[in-house]
Amino acid sequence: MLKKLGFLLIILQFTACTELQNIAGTMLESGALTDAEIGQGLKQALEIGIGKGSDRLSQLDGYYKSPYKILLPEEARKVTDKLKVIPFFSDVEEVILEKINRGAEDAAKKAKPIFVNAIKQMTFDDALNILMGEDNAATNYLNNATRIQLYSEFSPVINQSLDKFDANKYWADAVKKYNSLPFVEKVNPDLGDYVTNQALNGLFSMVEKEEKNIRTNISARTTDLLKKVFAKQDN
Repeated sequence: MLKKLGFLLIILQFTACTELQNIAGTMLESGALTDAEIGQGLKQALEIGIGKGSDRLSQLDGYYKSPYKILLPEEARKVTDKLKVIPFFSDVEEVILEKINRGAEDAAKKAKPIFVNAIKQMTFDDALNILMGEDNAATNYLNNATRIQLYSEFSPVINQSLDKFDANKYWADAVKKYNSLPFVEKVNPDLGDYVTNQALNGLFSMVEKEEKNIRTNISARTTDLLKKVFAKQDN
C-alpha cells in the first residue's frame, strides 16, 4: 500500500487534473482513497478548524485577551496620545481597544456559516491540491477564494457590532476632539474597515493553527474519515 501511494504522489506532480481523477478511480479496488473521500475529508477538516476558530474568537475575551487582540492603527494612536491629557479621555486608548475587540468577538459568531458555505463549493481538484500541499494550504485556499466575499458580508456585522458597543460613536467623538486641537494633522481613519480586516486576519490565523494541528497531530483527527484521508498525506 505504501509503495502504491508513493507512486501516486510522484505521478501527481506531473499529471493533469483530468488524468488525476482517472488514476484515483482505477486505484479504488486496491484500497486507495476515492475522489469523494478526499473531498469530504478536506471539507471536514476545514469545518472542524473553522468551527473551533470562530467559536473561540466569539467568546468573551476571544480577541481582547488573546494573541489575536486587535490593536489600534497608527493614526488612532496619534489621537489617543494627544487626548490622554484631556479630562474624560485619559484612558481613551484602552476604552477603544476593549470596544473594538468586543465588536470583533460579536461579529465572529456570524463567520462560521459564511466559511462553511464556501467550503461546500470546493472541487475535487481543489481538495487534492490542498491535501498534498503545505501545512497551511487549506487556509490559503480559503483566504484566496473567499476573502472579498467574506469582507463584504462581514463588514456590516462588524460595524453593527461596533455600534452595539458604541465604539464607532466613541471613536468619532475622539477624532472630533483631536481634530479640534491646534497644530495637528487632521485624521479620519475608517475604524470599521480596519477592525474588519484585523478580525478576519485573526480568524484565518486561528483556522491555520487548527489545520496544522490536524495535519501533524494524529490525535486531532477525530473522525475515521480524517484519519484515512490524512494518512495519505503522512505516507
